[in-house]
Formats: sequence, C-alpha cells, structure tokens
Amino acid sequence: MRGLSDSHDLENTPPNSIAANTWDDQDMTMSSDSEVAGMLPLPPHIAARFYRPTATRRKSSAASSRRNSLSSLHSNRSNLSAHGGPQSSHIAQHLRRASIIETRKARLADKAAHAEKVRLRAAMAKAAPRVSALSEERALAAKQARERYLAQVAANCAEEVKRAKKVAEDMKERKAAEHLKLKGDMEERLAEAERRRIVYQQNLRRARTTSLPAVEEKKLPTPVWKPANDEAAARLIQKAWRNRQRRHIVRDFLDLELTVEQLRMTSFEDVGALLSQENVLTNTGKILKLCGLQDGEGGGLGERTAVRTFLSAFLILAHPAQVLSKDGEQEQDLITKAKDLLVSFEHLVSKSPLFYNFSPLSAQLAFLSEAYTTFQTAFAAWKDRDSSVLVQTMLAQFVELDAIWQTVKGDTAGEVAEDYREGIQQNQTLLLVRLKKLAGPEKAMKMIREGIRASRKARLKKKPTGDVMPRAVAAAPEASSPGSVAVPAGRSDINLQGAPTSNRALQADELRKVISPIPENRMVVHELAINREYRIDVTPQTEMRNRINRAVFESMRSDLQIGLGDRWVIAMAENIRERLLRLVAPGKSLHVLISEALDPVIVENQLKIGSFSYEKFFSFMNSILPKLCAPVRDAEVRALAEDTSGDLIDRLEKLLHVIDLLSLDYANFLLQRSAPELIDRAAEYEQQCFEQSIKDPTIPKTLRWWSRARVKATAEAARRAAGGTPQPSSRVTPDKIYMQGLVDLAIAPPPLLDIDLPETLQLDKDRISRIRNDTIRTITISAILLTAKNLLKRDVRSQWKSEAQRLWDLDLDDTAVTSTILSVLESSHAMPHSTKSQLAGTVERVLVDARLGLVSHPVMKVLLQKLKAHVFSRLAASSAEERVRAASTASQVLASGGLPEFVGRVGAVVDELAKVAEVDRESHGRWYDEVAGRGAEGGP
Repeated sequence: MRGLSDSHDLENTPPNSIAANTWDDQDMTMSSDSEVAGMLPLPPHIAARFYRPTATRRKSSAASSRRNSLSSLHSNRSNLSAHGGPQSSHIAQHLRRASIIETRKARLADKAAHAEKVRLRAAMAKAAPRVSALSEERALAAKQARERYLAQVAANCAEEVKRAKKVAEDMKERKAAEHLKLKGDMEERLAEAERRRIVYQQNLRRARTTSLPAVEEKKLPTPVWKPANDEAAARLIQKAWRNRQRRHIVRDFLDLELTVEQLRMTSFEDVGALLSQENVLTNTGKILKLCGLQDGEGGGLGERTAVRTFLSAFLILAHPAQVLSKDGEQEQDLITKAKDLLVSFEHLVSKSPLFYNFSPLSAQLAFLSEAYTTFQTAFAAWKDRDSSVLVQTMLAQFVELDAIWQTVKGDTAGEVAEDYREGIQQNQTLLLVRLKKLAGPEKAMKMIREGIRASRKARLKKKPTGDVMPRAVAAAPEASSPGSVAVPAGRSDINLQGAPTSNRALQADELRKVISPIPENRMVVHELAINREYRIDVTPQTEMRNRINRAVFESMRSDLQIGLGDRWVIAMAENIRERLLRLVAPGKSLHVLISEALDPVIVENQLKIGSFSYEKFFSFMNSILPKLCAPVRDAEVRALAEDTSGDLIDRLEKLLHVIDLLSLDYANFLLQRSAPELIDRAAEYEQQCFEQSIKDPTIPKTLRWWSRARVKATAEAARRAAGGTPQPSSRVTPDKIYMQGLVDLAIAPPPLLDIDLPETLQLDKDRISRIRNDTIRTITISAILLTAKNLLKRDVRSQWKSEAQRLWDLDLDDTAVTSTILSVLESSHAMPHSTKSQLAGTVERVLVDARLGLVSHPVMKVLLQKLKAHVFSRLAASSAEERVRAASTASQVLASGGLPEFVGRVGAVVDELAKVAEVDRESHGRWYDEVAGRGAEGGP
C-alpha cells in the first residue's frame, strides 16, 4: 500500500516539488532523530504537572470517529514519525484526502442508486392504468369518515357547551348567593357601626382637668366657639341650614306613614287615591333627591314619573292581585325587586337619627341605588308588555264600537241611531285619550285607522264586478205583493204553458228535481229582512243535491240508450222554456221566439216525424242566451257555446247550470228593485206563510223550548238574588227568556236536532247550525292557544291573531292535523320538547271532543260558559246605554276569558243573533205571547 500511495503521489506531483519535498523530509528526519536521541524523559512528578489528564474524554465510535478512520491512523503515524518514525507528513495528507474522496464517492453512489430506484418507481406508477372506481371508493370512504368525525366533534362540542352552560349557571347562582350573603353581612356591619357611633356620641364626655372645688367649678365660664372669619361663619351657617333641611325632609316623609303593612289594611281604591295626593308626591320626590335616586333629568315630568314609579313598589306589594294581571314569572320577579327596594329604603331611612345630620354612608346609598335601578328596569319591562296588551284590547274595543255604529247608523226610521250615537262617541273619546297616552298620538291614530279600515273591509260583502243587469230586462217590473213576491218561485209556483201529456209529466217532474240555487220566496224575504244587502249567491252543492242531480241525469241517459228518450227531450224543452220565459217580459219579441221555438207540442211533433235535431237545439240556445244574460256572464255563455265535448246529457247539464246563473242574476236584479217594499211587508208575509205551514197550532217544540229557557232564566235570577240585594235588571222578563233560549240554542256544540229547533226558527236552521259549528271551532282553537300560553308563561290576554287564523283555516277533522297545529305554534313561539309533548296531548284530547261534538275537556267547558255568558249579556241588554257598555267592554271581557283572538267573530255572531231575534219576534210575536202565557199558567 505504501508503494501504491507513493507511486500515486509521484504521478500527481510536479518534479520540482518532488525534489524539494524529498530534501525537506530528509532534513526533517535527521533533525528529529538527533533531537529525540538527545532528549531525556522528565521525572514523573514533573511530567504530571505538564501532562494533566482532561476531565472528560470523548467516547470512541466505530464508524464516525476520525480517530478510528484510516486517515486518523496515518495522521497518528505521521506524528510519531515526526518525532522519530520513518514516515513523512505529506504521505499522511494524501492518504487522508484519498480516504475522504472515497467516502464521498461511495455516498454519492448510494444517492444515485436511490434516485434511480425512485425514478423507476415513479415511471412504473405513471405507466400503470388508473382505477377510477378505487379512487371514488376512497373518496367516499374519506367523506364518510370526515362526516363521522364532524358528527362526533359536534356531539362532543354540544356536550361541552351544555356542561359549560351548567357550570356557568351554577357559578352565577353561587356568585349571586355570595353577593347576597356579603350584602347582608355588610349591612349588619354598617348597622352595628352606626349603632356604636350613636352610642359614642351620646356618651361623649369632656376631657379630664385639674380638680377644682365645687364652688369654683361652677364659676367656670362656658366655652364658646367663635369662627375665625366671616367665611368660616358662613360655611357653618350653611351646614346647619342644610342639616335642618334634611331632617325636615325625612320627618315629613315619615309622617306620611307609607308602609306596606299599613297600605295592606287599606282598600285598593283608597291606596290609589292616597298615592296620587300632591303632598305625597312632593315629599317622596324630595327624599328621592336626598337619596340620590332622582337626578332631575327630563324636567318636572321626568321627576314626577320617577316618583310614581317608586310609589308603585308600595302599591305592588300591598295589593299584587289588583295591580298585576296574572301570577307569572315576570310578575314574581317584579314583586321580588320591589321588596328589595323597599327593604333597602326603609333600612336607610329608619336607621338614620332625626336629631343628627342625615348623612347616610356611601355603601348604603350604593345598595339603594342598585336596588332602585333593578326595580326600575323590571317595572319598565313589565309596563311595556302590559301596556301592549292594554293597547290591543282598547283598540279592539274602539273598532267594535265603530262596527256597531256602522250597523245602526242606517236606521233612519227609528231612534236607534240617536240612542247609540251619544254612548258610542263618549266611549270612543275615552278610549282615544287612553290610547294616545299609552301608544303616543301618532301611533294611536295610525293603529285606529288601520283597525277600522280592516274591520269595515271584512264586513263589506264581496260584490261581483261588472254589469249584473240582464240584457233582457227592458224596464223594471213593479214590485208585487208579498203573496206573489217578485222573485222566481219554487217548483210549486211554476205555471206551465201547454198541456203536457201524461206520458211526459213524469219526466218533467224529474227534471224539476234538479235543484235550482234560487231559494223559495219565503226564505228570500226572511233573509232580506235580516240583511238588507242580501243577494242570492251560488252556494256550493251539497251532497244531497249532487245525489239528486246524478240520479236524474243517469235515468235520462239510460232511457236514451234504450230508445225512450223522446219523453225526456219533450220534458227538457218544457223545463228550459219555462225558465227562460221568466227572464223576459211578456209581449217582447224574445218572449214570443222562445215560446214558439221551445213549445213542447211542436217538439213532440218534430220527434214523431224525425225532424228534431239536437245540434239545432244547442245552436238555438247558444244564439239566444247572449241576448238574455248580463254582461258579467258573457264569458261563461261563450265557454258553453265553444265547449262541445261530452254526450247529450253532459251538454244538457252544462246548459242547465248556465240557465241557473241567468235566473240568479235576474232574481238579484228584482231583489234590488223590490227590497224596500219587501222589507216593509216581510213580517206580514212571514205571518201568513207561518200560519199556513204549521200543522199543530199548539207548536209543541216552541213551547218546550220556551219552558226550558224560562226555567234556566228563573234559576239564574234566584242565584243572583241569593248573593245580595235583588236588582231591577235581574227580573225575569219575556225578552230575557227569549234571549236565554236563543243563546242556548245557538251557542252550543253540534249537531242541531229537529226536536230541539222551535217551529218559529225553522227558516234559521242552517244559520244556527253554522253558528254551532263556529262555536265548537272557536272554543277548540281558544283552548289550544290558551294551553300554549300557559305552558309558555305568556299573558293570556295577548292576541295571537295570525296563529288563530291559521288554525281556523285548518281541517280539524283530519287525523294528521295535530302535527300541523304544533308546527304552526312552534313556527311563531319556540318551545322546549317537554312543553311540546304536553301541548300535543292537550291538542289530541281537545280535537277528539270537537270531532264528536262534545265539550268534556275542562278548558273547553270554561270557555263555552264564558262565551255563552258574554253573548247573553250583550243580547239581554235592555237599553241603548247597556248595549253600548256591553259592546265597549267586550274586548276586555273576552281577553280576560281566554278569547282575545275572536273578538270580531263573536261580535259578528252577536249582531247576527240580535237581528234574527228582532225579525223573529216581529213575525211570530203573537205565537210567543201565547206560549209565554201558557208557560206562566203552568208554572216552573
């Protein structure tokens, strides 16, 4: 190896340098040998001083240490050779360099091999085909894993939040308890310090002096303090004056004797009058200023408002039942804060001596100020909520009074309008003043305008748009007598032209069974007497009417199929002819044309010779109907002419429907022209019709109905008389008996049985049935809303009108309506799961009773009794003043009874029943007098 390294070094070294190095090495070797040979080793004790071992020695490593490397060995050898060895230093350097180069070459070769492996692996991965399905599966798995992780994180976070909230609530309660404890301790300490200070002041003695004889001691002059200057004297006088003023303020307030115990023994009205006195307000304002509770901002009005707010604490604690509308969470919080305020105030005032300067400690004033601020905030929140309910109630009363005025102002014949006008104006004025105080002038007027506009819009009946006057009416017919009312008569009043044979009489009667939407004359006159704006409308077809129509048309279709349709064709022409002739005045060209074209004799002859054509018949009808209809029906007539689908029976059914609409327009036109005369003679006409219709002159159902009402009215009057002195208004009169029976008949759960309906109210059967259905619907929805308000601790007087309207539009007979009701309520009012479950149970029980027509739920029973009592009180009012008073307080009564959302609907029912009672007693008064006489003779 040495030879190889030497040859390598010789090859890489220039000749001159080689020679120089050789000679230098030889010189160095010779000198080193001579030096080594002449040097003697040092003694051990001296050598120890120069060659001391190091404290730490580096540990050797097998691979990385330079001492174990080949270059290190050569270096050590070269060092040894320098002191006496044969090796030269340049050889060791070359060997070390060669070793380092070899090591680096090996390291670079390893890196190159690793890079090649990476390149080959990347090329193989790039060349390999991509599997999309595997990637999608991996992405889906990653997504699911991420979702699971997020769900777990959310659950953990929710649990942490819940735990944190619980800890925060516990901490808050603990801090509150500690604060109250510290507050109580501080108050006790301050009271003890105050007591000690007073005792010290009372027991204060003069300082000891040299003892003198008693005679000389008496002769000592009394020391008198004299101010140093005029400024000090002025300060002293001012301080004394201020102390005197403070003592007088405290003494004046204590002389009022305003304590909760004293006020509880006084009636609520007397307490209100006492707290409104001027001296009470003045002295309270002075002591509030002295305690720093009134800063004077806002002027005199702001000061007086602060005083009244403070005095409200006495009124709330003395008479909470009269002041607060309910015992809710907010009311309990207000009572607690009022109690804290008065305790702090009385402690501050009673502990300060009147003979000493009234100078309470700053800590006591801080506690009082904190209690006053807390009470003021709670009182403002309670007042805002309570005032909003009062505003809504008074607004409903104002609107209800306006609705009553709109109903009675058209009475020009009697004095009803004059009787109502004064009472309505007085009540509306009072309500307007209160509304302006609570809501502000601008907002109050805006709310009143909007409420009145909505009420009048709801009361206005929707009228058809366009011209409703039939074209065939050339001149207005004269109003006929009540025995022959100028309205198309029923089937019994039809006079046929021509003499139908016995073969077609059956078919003509069958076609007449196709019920027309136009009621009989007696019903029209009765409805017109109740509602002056009554117009006949196309009512939805009932199930009975649909069955009759289907049976008639199916019978006609089957006869046509077997070749027996001639009789039906003749009957059809006869029926249509008599309907159209009612729309045209006799002697007109259209009257002659219709009479000749649809003559049953001519149609029968055409059928015999086979010249009758259905297409010509429908073409004639399509040409004649536009001349008879009103302009508002042009679209429907045009649609009939263009629609040729279906068979003969289907087209005939559509034709009869359009003819019914034309008859309805003509009847409404005649009603409009004849209404004044018909209304004037309606009672006489109804008496004639009723006398002809009754089969039993004793009218047993009316007698039984009157007897039940008289027994109930008598029992109610006896119950009221037992509770106090009988009033003249509590006497049982025929009017009250009638109203009691009418209320019991209408305000009750369905169904309405024929045995319970008196003969005198037969024409109002549909109306009473509708009111019964509305009653059960009203108390059902009110029970649900009332339960929800109680569970959510809301004021029962608050109006949830939007929720009530949405529930009213639902089908309560649907089995899945419970979830819909809960969704409606939950969308407007957030409720916890426990409250929702409890409300769902109540809704199910209430709906079961409503579907069965029962009132067994306790809440529904109470609501039905309150509704019935309210309606009876308004109907039984004898004078105009009583009626106005009952109407003005209707909103307040219904709101306190749990029916604030149905003030308008209940008012409409009261107005309708009042009109029914008026028309009924005017028409059947003679029979009611007979029934009342027989009932009085029979006794209770």
